[in-house]
Amino acid sequence: MNLKNQRRMAATVLDCGNDKVWMDPAHEADIAQAITRADVRRLLLKGYIKRAKVNLQSRGRARVLRQKKLKGRRSGPGSRKGSALAGMTKKRRWIGTIRPLRVRLRELRDIGALKEGSYRHLYRMAKAGAFRSKSHLNLYIKEKGLMNETPSKKVK
Repeated sequence: MNLKNQRRMAATVLDCGNDKVWMDPAHEADIAQAITRADVRRLLLKGYIKRAKVNLQSRGRARVLRQKKLKGRRSGPGSRKGSALAGMTKKRRWIGTIRPLRVRLRELRDIGALKEGSYRHLYRMAKAGAFRSKSHLNLYIKEKGLMNETPSKKVK
């Protein structure tokens, strides 16, 4: 049975597209009799014609994915875009720089390799961002002659 006209009228009444109109296959004959919009409205009230549900995209998989990411999964090198430092916050980068510097300064102080008063000065400089790396710190100490010739304790 050709219900093209009825579908079109129902779509205008329901204010949706033709594909969103559902017609009860059991009442095709009654639907075919509808030739005016008023007839179509009557069929809507009876439930012979309905507006189909909007087929939304399921968020279920997205929620599962989000949970995994919150746990720290799916963050390997294959999932990354941008430069090596793109996914790292400025604070994390700073922590990665300052911790080794402070460890190195502590080591040098504990074995007595630094001259008197140098530790606090170098510590402050490190905090100010004067050194890029441990090797940069070591180079500065050598250039400025802040190292004792003979450390009081043995180097580890």
